[in-house]
Amino acid sequence: MLADPGIVRNRLKVAAAITNARAYLDLRAAVGNFDRFLWQFVGGVPRHNTRHTLAELPARTPESDALSRTLQERGFKFVGSTIVYAFMQAVGMVNDHLVTCFRHRQLRGTP
Repeated sequence: MLADPGIVRNRLKVAAAITNARAYLDLRAAVGNFDRFLWQFVGGVPRHNTRHTLAELPARTPESDALSRTLQERGFKFVGSTIVYAFMQAVGMVNDHLVTCFRHRQLRGTP
């Protein structure tokens, strides 16, 4: 992996990818369902925030802090709260589209 110019070649990040894969397998074996494990941090349903400006968007939240802390306790690396919050946004656990954005309404299921 370190020789591949198409990926990040930071030795610590490559090592973390391997560590995280092992931690994922251990976590999945312990809890049975990784998806359910993740969604428990938002109560099982997407959080639909009502942000009006980009300045209102947080870099982290109590939920991302808790998920980050739990992942770290289970052996994951490079899973700080800011990275975890970006992940939560990317996978739809958190709807942080501004209320003026058409996607905010679509994700809420409102016309």
